[in-house]
Formats: sequence, C-alpha cells, structure tokens
Amino acid sequence: MNAAQAASEALLELDSITRRLRRECPWDRAQDERSIVPHTVEEAYELADAAHEGDDAKLLDELGDVLFQVYFLALLLEERGGGNLDQVARGVTQKLVRRHPHIFGDDANALAGLPTEARTPAQVRANWDVIKQREAPGSDPAGTARSLPALLYARKLLGRTEDTGSLPDEALAAVRERLDEAERAIGESPPADGAHHGSERLYERIGELLLAAVALARSTQVDPEIALMLAARRLEQGGAAT
Repeated sequence: MNAAQAASEALLELDSITRRLRRECPWDRAQDERSIVPHTVEEAYELADAAHEGDDAKLLDELGDVLFQVYFLALLLEERGGGNLDQVARGVTQKLVRRHPHIFGDDANALAGLPTEARTPAQVRANWDVIKQREAPGSDPAGTARSLPALLYARKLLGRTEDTGSLPDEALAAVRERLDEAERAIGESPPADGAHHGSERLYERIGELLLAAVALARSTQVDPEIALMLAARRLEQGGAAT
C-alpha cells in the first residue's frame, strides 16, 4: 500500500468514526457549529503551540484533533443540506489552483490575465490578493475576520495595507512616536483613583501604540501573538516582565 492509499483508507475510517459518534454519542448528537467552533479555535491554538515548540509527536496529535474538527463541522453542514466534505475538499482544491497561476498556468486559472511567474513570496502574495479581490469584488480588502484575537487581526490588517514595506528602524521610530503620544495623554488625563476605565483619549493612544508594536513585529518577521505569549509564559514562570 502506497502513501496515498494509506491516507485514503485512514480518512475513510475517520469519516466513518465521525458519523458513528454523531449518531450514537449523546454529547456529539447535541452539538451544532456554534457549540463546536470554540473547540475548533482551541484546537488550532494547541496546534500552533506544538508547531512553535517543534514537538513532532505533539504536532501529529494536534493535527489529528484539528482534522476531526473539520470532519465534524462538514458533517453538520451535510445534515442540513448545506454542503459536504467532498465539496469542502473540491472547493479548497479549486481555490488553490486558481490562486497559484504561477504553478498551474493561465489554462487552469479561471481569472485570466494574471502573471504566471512569481519568484518571491511577496509576488505570490500580491497575486493572491488580486485574485481574491476579483473573486469577490467589493469585499473587505483586509479579508480578515473581526472575531480574530486583536493581535492577529491587527497583523493581518497591516499586511493588507499599502504601507507593507516599512523597515525595522522606521517601525521602531513609529513606536517611539506613539509612546511619546501615550505619555502626553497620560499626563493630560491621568487615570482617576478607583476608575475602572481609562479615558477615551488614553484608549486611542494606547491602541495606536499597540498597533505600532505589531507593525514593528511584522517588520522584523516576528509573530506578535507568539511573541506576547512567550513573554507571558516567562512572566508566569517567574521570569522578567520586560
């Protein structure tokens, strides 16, 4: 049995198990997509942890958990006639072909006229964004779910803005500028004793400071979500907070 056959057999078995759980398990029968998605998000974060730690055994396990989430959500869709796993797989396959004209060529690309060469990741990203906009004219140019954690949302949003090529020294200067603005705002309206919330101006200035920090992370090829998580873990373990 070759690798493709082994994978097909394993995926068919997972499909069978998923369907049986949906039929016979009281907990699985009670779920819908709204109750399942929080588990999906949690599994995705656990997968990210495993990938960052470089733990192959953990990565293998977490990939399985995420894969089950995909199968279960596709089954829920199938039950109400909204689609099925076959459509999920075929849809993403078509999307990948369509958004990689430099690999599959114009003949396989439903959106003709795009460059069929991309020698750098930036060129691939640019093609991807153009195709995505043509697929859904007038859609959110950020292509970003607002339900994402704030750091991830900000990083993705910054990645879609025109000013995507800032250098680390430029981004660092912007952080210093925002820090000065935050300092002035604190001096002008210091938090009152016992206040539960800062002023609207402080929210604005602190938000801009955090956004500038995310831009600095992007300019240095650092994932801000992971960087903050690692710093928080060091703090939890008794390390320095700075």
